[in-house]
Amino acid sequence: MEKDIGKIKKGEYQGTSTDIVIGIREYNGKVGVDIREFTTSDKYTGPTKKGLRIPADSFQKFKEMINSISPGDLESSGESPSPKTTQQKFSPDEEIPDY
Repeated sequence: MEKDIGKIKKGEYQGTSTDIVIGIREYNGKVGVDIREFTTSDKYTGPTKKGLRIPADSFQKFKEMINSISPGDLESSGESPSPKTTQQKFSPDEEIPDY
């Protein structure tokens, strides 16, 4: 199964145009939501390694997390949040990856 949902123009840099493309894809027999950068240049046109895949069985939880973001959360206050004011949006028993 392959279905494109939409794309967002990310920008251009040194003759290379980059878009963020959201689609539903099957990989290794499993369906998921793919959010990936696609690039267009003289040398290469197509998907890049930059992106992520949400497995179908985790999509509802992902959607709930995205929908919990309010427009106010995306406003810049001009300051970085201090560790004391940063709230965790996950359960303490959830395993969160260490980046």
